[in-house]
Amino acid sequence: MSRVGKAPITIPAGVEANVQGSLLSIKGKLGQLQYTLPQGIKASVANGELVFETATTNKQVSKFWGLARAIANNMVNGVSKGFTRQLEIQGVGFRAAVSGNSLDMSMGYSHPVKLAIPQGLKVTVDNNTEITVSGYDRHAVGQFAANIRRVRQPEPYKGKGIRYKGERVLMKEGKKK
Repeated sequence: MSRVGKAPITIPAGVEANVQGSLLSIKGKLGQLQYTLPQGIKASVANGELVFETATTNKQVSKFWGLARAIANNMVNGVSKGFTRQLEIQGVGFRAAVSGNSLDMSMGYSHPVKLAIPQGLKVTVDNNTEITVSGYDRHAVGQFAANIRRVRQPEPYKGKGIRYKGERVLMKEGKKK
């Protein structure tokens, strides 16, 4: 039995949840998200709560029960409050800027790096070194932030690169003479 799957999700004011067969759609002030429930999982909306049920006690179905509930909870939080992910650039000459629908970064390569900003996400750059990715889909926000970080991961000797805000990079000691 999944302890996560048993817990009901309270639907805040201004958010609508609809279940049609195995399709769960949640609509709020920031946007609309849809999710197809795994086989063996059923959802229902009653008394302002979203409840997930399973017919079997199969271990695999129990895992998907908790997963489906966690994804639906992220959907409800996303359309009502939204998600943000902050990154910071460290290194001399490294900078970023938003131009149109792309994020332009100068990261020490022989060419500028351009990343297209996905639909539904908002990217802002402060002081050329602080990037904020925000949106209502938690997966899309996290994936785009990971794609930005992948451009130049923090290296362990000087710490230069792109890191999440508050991330601690373990520094290695250089060669000794």
